[in-house]
Amino acid sequence: MFKEPESIQECVYFTNRTIGKGKVTAWALKEKCMKCKEGLMGKPRDPKTGKPKIRAKEYECPKCHYRINDEEYENTLTANIKYTCPYCNHNGETQVPFQRKKVQIYDKEMKKKTVDSLRFQCNKCSKNIDITKKLREV
Repeated sequence: MFKEPESIQECVYFTNRTIGKGKVTAWALKEKCMKCKEGLMGKPRDPKTGKPKIRAKEYECPKCHYRINDEEYENTLTANIKYTCPYCNHNGETQVPFQRKKVQIYDKEMKKKTVDSLRFQCNKCSKNIDITKKLREV
């Protein structure tokens, strides 16, 4: 059993999705600072409002203000996934590195599209299950 986050503030990434006939809940918890080993790394906060700068390209430790590039930091994280397989209906849990890969999917007009996806395999039937970034519909 994985430790489920008690609030969204503990997570770098959280999603709860329905994929076909299956369901997926995935999250990546914030890690401790690599330098001071005390604070949890997070997006830098706006000094005026105190809210995180969501579009910032780096993560910052609130204790020692150590900064690291967002891509570099996210590649060190682990995604925890609870799922019901859309193919075989198996309930399972798995951990994968939090690294999005480019995968090709078909959109509603049956055109190939390349999207970023967190891919993992079902523990029972070994089929690939993709958690894609939310796609905007035009």
